[in-house]
Amino acid sequence: MSGTAPNDQDGPAAARYLPIAEHGLIGDLRSVALVGTDGTIDWYCCPSFDSPSVFAAILDAERGGAFELAAAVPARTKQFYFPDTNVLITRFFTEDGVGEVQDFMPVDGNSVEIERHRLIRRVLCVRGSIPFRARVAPRFAYGSQPHTVRMVGDVAVFDSSKLSLGLTATVPLEPDGADVRAEFKLAEGETAVFALDQVGGEVSPRRCAMTEAEEQFNTTVAYWRHWLSSSKYRGRWREMVHRSALTLKLLTYAPTGAIVAAPTTSLPEQIGGERNWDYRYVWVRDAAFCVYALLRLGFTGEAEAFMNFVMRHISPGDGKPSGPLQIMYGIDGRTDLTERDLDHLEGHQGSAPVRIGNAAAEQLQLDIYGALIDSIYLYDKWAKPISSDQWDDVCALVDWVCEHWDQPDEGIWETRGGRKKFLYSRLMCWVAIERAIRMATRRGLPADIVRWRDSRDTIYRRIMSHGWSDARQAFVQHEEDDVLDAAVLMMPLTKFIAPTDPKWLSTLDALTQELVSDSLVYRYDPLASPDGLRGDEGTFSICSFWYVEAMVHAGRVDEARLAFEKMLTYANHLGLYAEEISHTGEQQGNFPQAFTHLALISAAFNLDKALG
Repeated sequence: MSGTAPNDQDGPAAARYLPIAEHGLIGDLRSVALVGTDGTIDWYCCPSFDSPSVFAAILDAERGGAFELAAAVPARTKQFYFPDTNVLITRFFTEDGVGEVQDFMPVDGNSVEIERHRLIRRVLCVRGSIPFRARVAPRFAYGSQPHTVRMVGDVAVFDSSKLSLGLTATVPLEPDGADVRAEFKLAEGETAVFALDQVGGEVSPRRCAMTEAEEQFNTTVAYWRHWLSSSKYRGRWREMVHRSALTLKLLTYAPTGAIVAAPTTSLPEQIGGERNWDYRYVWVRDAAFCVYALLRLGFTGEAEAFMNFVMRHISPGDGKPSGPLQIMYGIDGRTDLTERDLDHLEGHQGSAPVRIGNAAAEQLQLDIYGALIDSIYLYDKWAKPISSDQWDDVCALVDWVCEHWDQPDEGIWETRGGRKKFLYSRLMCWVAIERAIRMATRRGLPADIVRWRDSRDTIYRRIMSHGWSDARQAFVQHEEDDVLDAAVLMMPLTKFIAPTDPKWLSTLDALTQELVSDSLVYRYDPLASPDGLRGDEGTFSICSFWYVEAMVHAGRVDEARLAFEKMLTYANHLGLYAEEISHTGEQQGNFPQAFTHLALISAAFNLDKALG
């Protein structure tokens, strides 16, 4: 596993930030923390994914807040996960010894310490002796809310108006203004423990003794290993697939079954650019694709939990003018996700604006109906039959799609340049109807099959006639233009077109020529297809894995395998991916991203199958 890599960005802002990829992820199925290769926690929201941040130095090195814990002498660092778990270990190699910090958020099979939202950092000296230093500097509410520090015995309590955190340690803590510091030296075999808990109300500060930290470490390791043991994947890329599965699990919100698109906000798609978005919500599309990936591996519990979220919170026929579905929801099912800028934060490496909330929630994206109904179809087929009430909801959704599939929309990429008649949106409307027909036919369920088939066939003919460009000899992004779009890679993957159809092979060649760089795939060319935003972006990693899968189905297995192996080299040292990859190979965008990891699982599964 590699250690800290140099940042290829120049300028004073870059020097104060670790690159996005230089982080690992820990969590407790309620929230997560990002831990840098330097031992600093510089992203943590408490008590849940979409709560205001406590540590956000990744978005503002000065005002964001951080939990620093590292060797107090020059050190090389390396980071890895305790095998088959989401327990993260950061190692420090110094002239006088080797030490490590074990970071985790306690979780077990029955419950989490829900009221505490505990974050544990165990420091060990494994060879020689090492001095360590810690600085705990929370900055509540995205660095906008003041707080005080008080000592309750040997526990430091950070109080803000809406949240209080208690810091306990097995070494002396020293208040320092609004922060708390500690300096200590460990000899070989010695350990120190820090624990950060939410306190207040009936939950009072308490010490985290060595034995308690040890017990919670063992319980957490056992939980993750037991969960992963349900995986049915035995293929060639087991380590990468299982890391992706563990990451997707970390992005689930246990109380509701929600799955967030990513656990961060405003990590830039281009350093210095404005394409910075809040991804801490449930995108219907992303979560539905996650269900597919997890079902592929045998994790039916997560699929069932998400189906329950759909039943509770995604209600057909709620009277919205753009149809029955909002494209994204809060982790508790809420629909108000008002977007606003946090002007007091400078953004990662100076990339403003920092945004919370997401205005794309108000967009019309017709593709989500296909993603959702396909996930319901797969759940019904691979996990357990859906209920009669769920079928009624499916019928309502399909009837709505039959009425409205021909509208222009914002499309899968959430463009802000006006609505268009996107091919991908048409494709996924076809999927919505086609999968519902399959369910009705297989189970003998009541449905207006004649109407559904008419609509399905009309969409098919519309795509074949209006989505094909004779000039480009390819299927294109939207009607009335010849722009290419990597989203059409889903055409054979959804079984809309035969993967060896001459029109499809010609499209694959055109995409390879125009949008593929090495193994990396751009979504589209913003110059040829303006999306209403300034600046460029990197290659989109989900598209790179779709490309692998499309080549597998087209019979180009050797090419697919090479592209897949190349994509694996773009993962960070822990096997994690952000949303995009820059022209220099840096991770860009929110991190880690569910979309990328679920696509990796699907590509690995299908490539394995083709290789035999």
